[in-house]
Amino acid sequence: MEAVAKLNNCPTSPRKMRLVVDLIRGERVEKALHILKFTNKEAAIRVEKLLLSAIKNWETKNEGSRPEENQLYVKTIMVGGGRQLKRLRPAPQGRGYRIRKRSNHVTLVVDSKNVETQTN
Repeated sequence: MEAVAKLNNCPTSPRKMRLVVDLIRGERVEKALHILKFTNKEAAIRVEKLLLSAIKNWETKNEGSRPEENQLYVKTIMVGGGRQLKRLRPAPQGRGYRIRKRSNHVTLVVDSKNVETQTN
């Protein structure tokens, strides 16, 4: 049984977020939390909160089960571009340079490797 957590309009550029996300893709949840805790990037704090939210969502779906017993892992994690805030910075000779303040959307899916097959 898998659980999903989403983070929309996070005010970090998608390129910076992907650097952090690539570190935990496919890892066990406990190891991923340790990686994020000791990663020295601002995006790691946001991804850590998102991962904890996904774990809680999984626990809500599977009442009576513990993540440690079911070998919970990060199944998929995707970063997409969000909206851009467009600003102008004054430039020489009366011109204005455009600044694009980027944001992103992160979707995280956790799943358990301990899958019981049902026979009909």
